[in-house]
Amino acid sequence: MTLKIAVPNKGSLAESSALMLKEAGYRQRNDLRDLVFIDPENQVEFYYLRPRDIAVYVGSGELEAGITGRDLLLDSGAPASEVLPLDFGRSTFRFAGPGEKKFTEKDLAGKRIATAYPGLLESFLDSKNLKATIVKLDGAVESSIRLGVADVIADVVSTGGTLRAAGLSIFGEVLLESEAILVTRNGKTISPAIETLIRRLNGVVIARQYVLVDYDVENVNLEKACALTPGIESPTISPLQKSGWNAVRAMVKRSEINRIMDELWQVGARGILVTDIHACRL
Repeated sequence: MTLKIAVPNKGSLAESSALMLKEAGYRQRNDLRDLVFIDPENQVEFYYLRPRDIAVYVGSGELEAGITGRDLLLDSGAPASEVLPLDFGRSTFRFAGPGEKKFTEKDLAGKRIATAYPGLLESFLDSKNLKATIVKLDGAVESSIRLGVADVIADVVSTGGTLRAAGLSIFGEVLLESEAILVTRNGKTISPAIETLIRRLNGVVIARQYVLVDYDVENVNLEKACALTPGIESPTISPLQKSGWNAVRAMVKRSEINRIMDELWQVGARGILVTDIHACRL
């Protein structure tokens, strides 16, 4: 049976989604104009859709899984659920207003708030018992204040550069932390094909977060070194031909590797090598 998966067709999530699927062993389209691509080896059909629509198609049952943003899933209200965070496309959903004014969340009452995420915004306002007018826009929300259709905006923020360029300042709490996610339909049994997809994608996520570190260390310093590199379950330790020395291998978080290499050197480890991990199953 062929598995049908939705993939973003354009935008910030598209390229990263395709790359992750390739690293997970799935073929991807070569022509960006293709709307459907078949991977016969893995018995998968990929449908390239607007990221905003993917949760709707998956929730309807027409497609069995899809990659979209957490913000887009929650805003859609579709009967679909997150099954795996993919660790890319990170952003936050925030309020912003004119830089010269000092807004707080209490000031939202009675204001016109422009957004491309009316579902998320409405849920937040209801949770705070705030009454405001929601101005729904499809894009370029940061221009709405200057053009006189809104008093403040609620939008997805990656770096904040676009808001600053428009003379806007972020205020209030983070409404939502978003990233790319894999979604499936609510209440649907996870099929073996989807289990394989989840396992493969999770293997890529972990492989990107970790590296392999190898080093040599004397027996007297082995315990201190292994405390720095405990690995996932435990490090692999092998005796060297040189008496009193061991070779150690372990997985270490990529973000911590340079600090750990420094500390390994300080406890007497030598021949420290770091290797990328391209895929794994844990």
